Amino acid sequence: MFLFSLGTHVKDCRTTWCNMGKNQKKKGKGAEKTAVKTEKKLNQKMKKQLKLTGEEDIEAILAEIEKEEQKRAQVVKKEIAAPTRRVYASLTPHPSKDELLLFGGEFYNGKETTLFNDLFIYKIATNEWTLFKIPGSPPPRTSHQAVAVPSKKGELWVFGGEFSTKSESQFYHYKDLWVLHLDNLSWERVMAGNGPSSRSGHRMVLCKRQIILFGGYHDNLRECKYYNDVYAFNLDDRVWHKLEPSGTAPCPRSGCQMAVTPEGKIVIWGGYSKSKVKKDLEAGVSYADMYLLSPDKGDTTGLKWKWSVVKPGGMKYGARSGVSAAFFGNCAYTFGGSVDNETEEDMTAEFFNELHSLDLQKLTWSKIVLSGKKEADKNKPRRKLKDGEEEMNVDEPREPEPEEPKETIVEDGVFTMKIGPAPVKGPDGEATNVSNSGLPSHPHSRINTSMAVKGSKLYIYGGLYEDDDRQHTLPDFYSIDIRKFDEWKTLIECDLEGQEWIESSESEGSDSCDTSEEDISMGSEEEEEEG
Repeated sequence: MFLFSLGTHVKDCRTTWCNMGKNQKKKGKGAEKTAVKTEKKLNQKMKKQLKLTGEEDIEAILAEIEKEEQKRAQVVKKEIAAPTRRVYASLTPHPSKDELLLFGGEFYNGKETTLFNDLFIYKIATNEWTLFKIPGSPPPRTSHQAVAVPSKKGELWVFGGEFSTKSESQFYHYKDLWVLHLDNLSWERVMAGNGPSSRSGHRMVLCKRQIILFGGYHDNLRECKYYNDVYAFNLDDRVWHKLEPSGTAPCPRSGCQMAVTPEGKIVIWGGYSKSKVKKDLEAGVSYADMYLLSPDKGDTTGLKWKWSVVKPGGMKYGARSGVSAAFFGNCAYTFGGSVDNETEEDMTAEFFNELHSLDLQKLTWSKIVLSGKKEADKNKPRRKLKDGEEEMNVDEPREPEPEEPKETIVEDGVFTMKIGPAPVKGPDGEATNVSNSGLPSHPHSRINTSMAVKGSKLYIYGGLYEDDDRQHTLPDFYSIDIRKFDEWKTLIECDLEGQEWIESSESEGSDSCDTSEEDISMGSEEEEEEG
């Protein structure tokens, strides 16, 4: 099945031209048959429209990708300077090695959208990136979710996401489940029935021996349906279970945040949905609420849970979309996001580059303020900000910025980016990020960056920043020590102006979808019904 889009399809938390599906009573089989016939007629009509535009339908594109993938017989790896610009990719810490795993994502240049299914491994100790071409890889996708588990020498589990043609006139939601065996870098598609429906913008976490999935959305052109359902995938018997928690559930949403508390509970906060308020008027909602999903006491099946509403303490954490999160130990860390300022005439967005932490035991928010020095003064009392939040460190002045070192320009035939030393180097030889005022600064504001914590370091890669009608897909890469929160280390420099951008007036439809990375054709498998 393919979908033909008449509007712009935007991922995770910023959606336009779609209506939220209202809760409806359960329909009979007659209504279901009618819906199937209606869908079939709609698809036939849209295929005729595609022929008029000269664009190949998405099923044929996916079949061609799968055909090319079948030609690959062995794993091929290539050392590279850095991945290309992308957003909505997953960045996952390796469960046992000092590495990060970057998978999928997309890039838009104002005219065409490119989807990826490439796998990059970043070696933290040596600051090296390696691109892997693996036979039988999942088809290209964006807005999926990935979770790493330590069993069987390490596994990376991937579910859902979406695929679109270059023109974004057609798009496709996945409901497939994959596992990457990290010991030999081989992909396996897991055919497990009774799983979640096809969707994007959902969230997943590992809780004991289960992967818990919540929310997301699916756009079928007539409505954009948001979900608040919960599924558990048992890693031992490889079976999906739909959970039916008691209590009041969060309203349906996508792009929320999800973390596991030290007690084995799951906390969910934020997110986004859009609903039709009038015939031709829609309203988007960014959430700031928080819920706790707790396992029932005495339950040994892992299938009995309960919802409860949580009022977090600490600073006031306002509603925003496109926030990214990573958690480690007793803390969850969030970065970025945006807020839409909508009027009758126009809509603008304010983007953020703030770093916050959520104490997963106390469920209290704090705003992280960088210290600008290697060791914080433990005897110096903390102060309160005006809105009541507690600083984790206090800003300290720094010496004037030294002369900027030379940059390295890397070109791969498609993208050009600046790699290498940032303006300042610290005592440990790593690059630092310092503002013109001499105080430590944050990376550029953005939404949907790829974020992970490994060891004592928090990492962010890429993301999206909008400037009027132009979208900047970022190629930068940063880290910060979560024990000190002194300053960000710039591993790949931000380069807003280096991205090619084609104005919309020049945009034309495309009849193919090139998912290559440096002329590498990546694999695919058409989605099948999972019984």
